[in-house]
Amino acid sequence: MSTVLKINNVTKTYNKKLKALDKINLQIKKGEIFALLGPNGAGKSTLINSICGIVNFDSGSIKINDLDIIQNYRETRKVVGIVPQELYLEAFETIWNNVNYSRGLFGKPPNYQYVESVLKELSLWDKKDSKLKELSGGMKRRVLIAKALSHEPKILFLDEPTASVDVELRKDMWNVVKKLNHKGVTIILTTHYIEEAEELSDRVAIINDGKIILVDEKQKLMKKLGQKTIKIELENSIENITTKLSKYKFDIDESKKILTHSFNLSKENTDITEMLNDLKNEGLKLKDINTDQSSLEEIFIKLIKENNNELVRN
Repeated sequence: MSTVLKINNVTKTYNKKLKALDKINLQIKKGEIFALLGPNGAGKSTLINSICGIVNFDSGSIKINDLDIIQNYRETRKVVGIVPQELYLEAFETIWNNVNYSRGLFGKPPNYQYVESVLKELSLWDKKDSKLKELSGGMKRRVLIAKALSHEPKILFLDEPTASVDVELRKDMWNVVKKLNHKGVTIILTTHYIEEAEELSDRVAIINDGKIILVDEKQKLMKKLGQKTIKIELENSIENITTKLSKYKFDIDESKKILTHSFNLSKENTDITEMLNDLKNEGLKLKDINTDQSSLEEIFIKLIKENNNELVRN
């Protein structure tokens, strides 16, 4: 898979003291959905705005399709679309005129058939003649996506795409993102909803205090840093862990009837069948078994805490 976006040692400082980006290095592959996660003020929006030419970074380089975004700004901006966090829209204009106008700003000739297909894809066609001031927050968010897609970009940046929308609309938006990606659009998104990154992304980067602290494939990350927990409910109570069962490092709850075993998914290889046989051989009867695995959100919180503790120590 080829690389469409290369970020090399990019630094951005505000007011000569606030370092929003600190030597950022990142590569985005063609056709992937890439999630950029981080707490408020971590540098997510600054990085996206730097790539799209909205913010001037201080040093380093950014290349799209091997073209420098400063030296070749016309060519690079033609292939990029951005959906910002803020709802900047012409309140008294219609959806139809708004999206067509955005297409013209990129020097694209009129293509009413394409714009119609975008509006239908985003469930906006029935409201194409509605003025933007008449729309709900969720519909306005869809219009922002339509505007970003108006010039047929190959790379789409979504900065908090489902902010301030309800759960049902959020899942509709996920389906839109997936459809766009299936059509070959490379998508980079920032989000506070970790479940969003878990649902959509192929790879994840975590940024904190202006630095990228981790980049990995989502599944590998969850396996590498995740933990699996097995809870076993017994028919009979147990007071102590026998020598034979001690290797599983069970925790016994207060009722003496639930054993909990947690293990790292990448470092330990617990044979569940062997464990259940050992319990049976010790005269323990099973009533129920439940398993739980770390979510991406739990991994994210853990990494941010560890990174913040490291910053404090330094």
